[in-house]
Amino acid sequence: MTTSRFSPADLPRLQHPDGSPIKALVVDDEPTLAELVTMGLRMLHWDVKTAHDGPSAVQAARAEMPDVLILDWMLPGYDGPEVLEKVRLFLPDVPAMFLTAKDTVDDRIEGLAKGGDDYVTKPFSLEEVLIRLHRLVSRSGAATADSAEMVVGDLIMNTDSREVHRAGDEVVLTATEFDLLRYLMENPRRVLSKTQILNAVWNYDFGGQANIVELYISYLRKKIDAGHEAMIHTVRGAGYVLKPAA
Repeated sequence: MTTSRFSPADLPRLQHPDGSPIKALVVDDEPTLAELVTMGLRMLHWDVKTAHDGPSAVQAARAEMPDVLILDWMLPGYDGPEVLEKVRLFLPDVPAMFLTAKDTVDDRIEGLAKGGDDYVTKPFSLEEVLIRLHRLVSRSGAATADSAEMVVGDLIMNTDSREVHRAGDEVVLTATEFDLLRYLMENPRRVLSKTQILNAVWNYDFGGQANIVELYISYLRKKIDAGHEAMIHTVRGAGYVLKPAA
């Protein structure tokens, strides 16, 4: 595989309109290769699941409802085209890329004829795969490019003006409160541990004082949730999660 000066950080960040991450399903019977692609996609801040055979791939797709499929051609159980055919029974518009060692022109034509939106042969450039997948998802309409505005339920944050509104009312935050809320809004519905929050917001080990997270969560709750249905929730033994009010 080749390398270049490209970094995933050079691509505009994609997300769903509600701020939740793009979902990808990587299907390959070579775990090492699947993990390589998974690591690359996670650098794009995508939520990635893997499967290593056809039946489990269909099951994972039904459970996760991914925004894009990355499929090996030769798989145990069902081959890649069969997986795609079965998944499109319940996800008719999901884009798909075949990653395969089948590298003749006829193979490429067959892959596209069987419903693939893109076809990349092994060995491949990970950078090229990431760019192609980014474009596939962009064209699919499933995502929006990252912008200055993030929205989770009735909570709106503008990262340029550093303004926050809940149900139309302005919420005034300190710099640290703003950074903490931004991290929560970047990961809606995802349970974040105190350690993850410390590393993301404070950028260093705060002397093991994880209670600083509890303190600032309480500050945020007083400003975000006061007078409204709660959006910031504690998951006992795991951390905190921000999700739209029911």
